[in-house]
Amino acid sequence: MIAETAPASQKKWRLDDNAVRNLGLVGVLVVLVIIGIVTKPELYSDPTWVRNNVLTILQQASAIGVVTVGMTFVIIGGGIDLSVGAIIALAGVWATTLATQSHGAIGMIFTALVVGIAVGLVNGVLISYGRLVPFIATLAMLVSARGLAAQISGKQTQVSANDTINSIATTKLLGVPLLVWILAVVVAAGWVLLNRTTFGRRTVAVGGNPEAARLAGINVKRHTVLLYALSGLCCGIAAIMLTSQATSAQAAMANLYELDAIAAAIIGGTLLSGGRGTIIGALFGVLVFSTITNLFAINNLSTEVQNMVKGGIIVAAVLIQQFRYRSLTQLLKR
Repeated sequence: MIAETAPASQKKWRLDDNAVRNLGLVGVLVVLVIIGIVTKPELYSDPTWVRNNVLTILQQASAIGVVTVGMTFVIIGGGIDLSVGAIIALAGVWATTLATQSHGAIGMIFTALVVGIAVGLVNGVLISYGRLVPFIATLAMLVSARGLAAQISGKQTQVSANDTINSIATTKLLGVPLLVWILAVVVAAGWVLLNRTTFGRRTVAVGGNPEAARLAGINVKRHTVLLYALSGLCCGIAAIMLTSQATSAQAAMANLYELDAIAAAIIGGTLLSGGRGTIIGALFGVLVFSTITNLFAINNLSTEVQNMVKGGIIVAAVLIQQFRYRSLTQLLKR
């Protein structure tokens, strides 16, 4: 396979590059904390507040973090998924209908996961076998899924009456919110799947060079379908998490989650052109954005300024990616 036959020097360069990038993101988090200490010293001087604030940041990052794991796989595989927010809305609304809630927590969770996977499969089939450009296929699904969610809910907020589902957001294990544990499990599973399985190696190969991957014996079309199904599964999990936090679901939930997930994956080192990316880097990307949101909140700064800062970070990350990619290409040509 392509990933397995890469020169040893190239593999080492990639390993070192990923480590440097992750350390850089840790540095960004440290800088953000320092800014918080400087701007709000009275808050950061309280150890209890600091601990609770860290848990709040992690909890806020949990649902988008789960979605970002699926998005990272899709982008590494050479695709893009603009429909993740709409899939979450559809899965959440479908899981909170009166008919679904009558089957209890298991029925609601099962419905959300099945809806997420099913919509992901539709995306994958349209892209692989319908030969639609991922941008167009998932953009169409974004509109369609939001519309179906609005149709099912009657444009109303559907309240979750299931105590088990609602308690997910308030339950703590060892002092850490259950939502954070769910994120940790999904990230760990994603890391193993990408780095320790044939599926992960095939994902890198398909994203790096689809034609070479096909000649190497990989069923590129089937693998692409599976990648979008995986993204849909992550959306189904996130739908339950968000429903638990709000104790309700509506067609407008998870708005712009697709942009946040793509941005987090990019600044975490995932190439938009595919063939390269890390789950840990994507997680750091999510934490950077969640920390920025928290920092702006405690300083009572407007959402508009926050969005401008996020946009600047995304542009900077893409420019750095292009520079480093060109440097790698020149290095390998020597």
